[in-house]
Amino acid sequence: MNAISVGLDLFIAQINAGSFRSVLMGGLLVFLGLFALVSLIVLWNFGSLWLQALMSGADVSMASLIGMYFRQVRSAVIVNAKVMAAQAGLGIDRRNGISTQRLEAHYLAEGNVMNVLNAIIAAHRAGIDLDFDRAAAIDLAGRDVLDAVRTSVHPRVIDCPDPRYSPTGFLSAIAKNGIELKVKARVTVRTNLEQLIGGATEETVIARVGESIISSIGSSETHLAVLENPNLIARTVLKRGLDNQTAFTIVSIDIAHIEVGQNIGARLRADQAEADVRMARAQAEQRRAEAIAQEQVMKAKVAENRANLVLAEAQVPKAMARAFLEGHFQAPTNTNNIN
Repeated sequence: MNAISVGLDLFIAQINAGSFRSVLMGGLLVFLGLFALVSLIVLWNFGSLWLQALMSGADVSMASLIGMYFRQVRSAVIVNAKVMAAQAGLGIDRRNGISTQRLEAHYLAEGNVMNVLNAIIAAHRAGIDLDFDRAAAIDLAGRDVLDAVRTSVHPRVIDCPDPRYSPTGFLSAIAKNGIELKVKARVTVRTNLEQLIGGATEETVIARVGESIISSIGSSETHLAVLENPNLIARTVLKRGLDNQTAFTIVSIDIAHIEVGQNIGARLRADQAEADVRMARAQAEQRRAEAIAQEQVMKAKVAENRANLVLAEAQVPKAMARAFLEGHFQAPTNTNNIN
């Protein structure tokens, strides 16, 4: 407090002494010094990037670079993206083009700014309509937008079935005559950028193509028809619109390899015949057991009837004795003449 009081007293004394002008000049010099120091620090940190953007025709101001520093945005990434867009002849206006604010927003959303710019430039060179908003949305959705653009220009060939999930590497289909055919197909696809967000992936395309090939072979009368013209199956599958609601457009389906497998129909018929024999044997054994049981029942009835007969025969002497005692018994008379 004493020091402040002394300073104020000295300042007032200088003013009173007529040195106000010198004090003002001193304060101005201090301000200019601080301004020069801050400007030197800013130029040291952002001068090269600002100069690079200025010489490349990219619209990046020094205030934007300073703001990026406080917003925790890597200014080098944004400047390089703006320089690439400017050199590629893309629109860089603030409202509809690739503005600095849009690039910063995509960076803060943890998007890959350089990948998006490379994809837009590749699409622009190939004549594909791809704006920044769609490319940024595809990137934030977790898809590789640059790879999608490359696939749109150069179609990708997908093996069906997928070798990663198929131990044999073949699709197994059975014609109506029971002959197994092992098929390997190759599907050529092109990325559909309009349905890339929310569209099904290539696993869905492989599953649909495999299911359709199996269904087409299964509807064939014989396996010979498929062996004679495999492309007929491919054309039939291609007409079914298997790329609906997917992120790809199917360009072609080609049968790469086909071979004859086992006679599944004959094996099934043999298994059925063996099952029928076992069933017939079981039924015969059942009938035999029933016949034996019925025989035992009849023997028991015969024994019962014999016992009843013996009981009835035992009642005859008793009846005769009772009749004799009661005087109802008469000896039989012989009416024949005795010579």
